[in-house]
Order: sequence, then structure tokens, then C-alpha cells
Amino acid sequence: MPRTSTTIGNSHLVIDTAMARPDATTIVERKGLGHPDTLADHLAERLSRAYSHHTVERFGAVLHHNFDKLALLGGASEVRYGAGRMTAPVRVLVNGRAAPMCGRERIPVEEIVEAEVRAFFAERLPEVSDHLDIVFNITSNSSPGAVLTGDEAPDRTRWFNPRSIEDLRERRVRLSNDTSLGTGWAPENTFESFVRELVNHFSGKSEFTRAHAWCGSDVKLMGYWDGEQADVVLCVPQKSRFVASRAEYVRNTEIVLAECQRFAALRLPGTEARFRLNARDVPEKDELYLTYTGSSIESGDEGVVGRGNRVNGLITPLRPMNLEGANGKNPVYHVGKLYNIAAQRLAERLHEATGEHAEVHLVSATGQRLDQPWRVLVRLASPDVEVDKVQALVEEALSEFPALTDELVSDGIVLS
Repeated sequence: MPRTSTTIGNSHLVIDTAMARPDATTIVERKGLGHPDTLADHLAERLSRAYSHHTVERFGAVLHHNFDKLALLGGASEVRYGAGRMTAPVRVLVNGRAAPMCGRERIPVEEIVEAEVRAFFAERLPEVSDHLDIVFNITSNSSPGAVLTGDEAPDRTRWFNPRSIEDLRERRVRLSNDTSLGTGWAPENTFESFVRELVNHFSGKSEFTRAHAWCGSDVKLMGYWDGEQADVVLCVPQKSRFVASRAEYVRNTEIVLAECQRFAALRLPGTEARFRLNARDVPEKDELYLTYTGSSIESGDEGVVGRGNRVNGLITPLRPMNLEGANGKNPVYHVGKLYNIAAQRLAERLHEATGEHAEVHLVSATGQRLDQPWRVLVRLASPDVEVDKVQALVEEALSEFPALTDELVSDGIVLS
């Protein structure tokens, strides 16, 4: 594999070309909007945005915070044909840090968080919104490195207790908060796109879900594809209030399976597609994926930030991945968020420029300039690459972090 090495500022850039194209064999997973891990991811990102909006409006800057360790602990429910109810609340463990003050002005952290948590569940799972137990585990403790040598407090102790926004180091230079990495690749293959679209069809606000009120949002799909044959295990819950009997539940599953085959015929022409739906069901014992809310969070399941879809919306173990939980991280300097998004976008640009598969890996060193990663590895399937153009695209991507921060504060991580 031909290799070119160069530098961009303090970054070491390696460009590999003529890499082997990904094999047709694909394993891909996607979790829908009501899956507990997706709920945790999206709620953490919503809290980061709400806190950022408040501090930008009040002080003109995003103050230090992170909500990326948030967890949801499932409640309990009672499910019957045609009925159901919550019998124990869902616990929302808001784990993280946030500056509670700027100078002498208090920031109403818990009030912001509680309002956002309740609004989020009212939109996403309204049946749960009145059955929440919010547990605040938010500190303002400084990171390691604040060594006391005299009467003056070390600068690091002011990260979460700034006297003013002038105490925010990132207003002078943005430094990576951690030694970590971001990973991106493009393009998706036909099956990966099919998985994304099918889960959205059953989980989001689609024509199907509007026409079938019984369809719950805690959808999960695991798929295997070898280029000719697709095998899919799919979970689609039903909401008990809209299902009057076992026979009706079974009829609804037949509707879902027919819809799967229709999608496969449209999106995977020439592929033999086989589907297993709600594989744990035992209809004769009334052991069914029948829920009150449409999500397993109602009955003991848990959700944790970082266990769900990657920033590209998929879980793809045969593709390059990393374990960073991007949602809820500070959008100013947390590389676990910024580098993953930047790497994905850069990979897509490189694919567009070369017409071939592209991978990007951005590796940070804590304390090094955010826009100058310690290592940048670009791997391209194309054998004929203009190195200068690749380097220009890398430089362009690294220059966009301030604008990316503004976008994240405005919109959050946008997943298709």
C-alpha cells in the first residue's frame, strides 16, 4: 500500500492509497428512537445544548460541562391486551459536571436539566413523562492537575468555577481535552443504507407509524449481508393499548414482515432477504414484545450514553469504529465528539473527491491544539490520488472546529 507522510502544523499526516476495498460481507446494527441507549444518547446531547444555550445567552460563551455519562434505569409496567400502566418510575441518572456559577451569577443547572428531561420524555415517550425520578449527580470538580503550591488557587480549579469568561482557556486557544480519537468512513453500502431506512420507517414519524398507532419506537435491527443474501433479526414492539388480543398482535407482526419484504424488494433488488421478527416471542404463552409505552425502558431495561449508534447512525463492527460516546460532551474542545464528527465528514468529502472508499482517523494528544491532532491517518482505496488535494481537504476540515462548535450548540449531533 503506497504511503505518503507529511506534516500540517504540529500534526503528522499519513496518507495510504490503494487500500483493499471493504469486503461485501456486512454486519450492521441500528437502534431506533425508543431504544434505551438511543434515549440516553439523545437526552445527554439535549442537556448539553440547553446548558450551552443558557451560558452563551447569559455570558457569551459555552461554559465547561459534560453530560456524557448519563444513564437511564428502567421502571416497571403492567401490560394487558387493550390496556397498560406504569407501576414504577424510570430513573434518570444525570451524571456529569457543569459550572454552577460564572463570577457571582448562579447558573440554574438543575432547573435547566429537569425542564429538558421532562420535555424530552413528553415528546419521545409521553406515557413515561409523569413517571420519572431524576437523580442529580452533577459536580463542578476540577480535573487532575491542580497542584497547590501557595495561597493562589491554580487556574485548573477555575475551569468549572470561572470568575468570568476570561478564565476560559479555550477563548485564547482550543486544546484537546483528552487523548482519544475520531473515526469516519464512507460510503455506506446498499445494505447499510437499507438498515438505516428500515429502522427509521418503524421507529420515527413515518407514514407507517402514523397509520399504525400500535407500532412502538424501541426498534432494533441486526443484519448480515454477503452481497447476495440478507439475514435480518428485527425487534418491533407493539403498544398494548392499541392491541386488543393475541390474534391482533400476530396480525400486526404479519404487517411488519410484509413491510420488510416490500422495502427489501425496493432497496435490495436481486437479494434474497430473510427476516426474523421479535425472535423471543412465544405467542401460545402470551410472551410477546407487547409494551405500554413502546419502549423496554418501561420494564427494567437500561440505557447508557455511548452504547448505541455511532455518530453516523450505525453500529458496524466490520468497519473502523471506536468506543467514544459523543453525545453530551462539551462541543468546544471534547475530542470524543468533535473528532468523530470531523472524521466522518472528511471521509465523506474524500469519497466524493476520489469516488472510492475512504477512512479517516484523527488522534488527539491531551493539551495539544484541537486543530492540530497528534496523528491524522487517511486511508483511500483509490490508487491514483493527488496528495496536495487530500492535504487541502484535511486542512479545511481541521480549520472548521469553531464553526462546528456553533453548529452543535445550535443543532446538536444530527443523525439521519
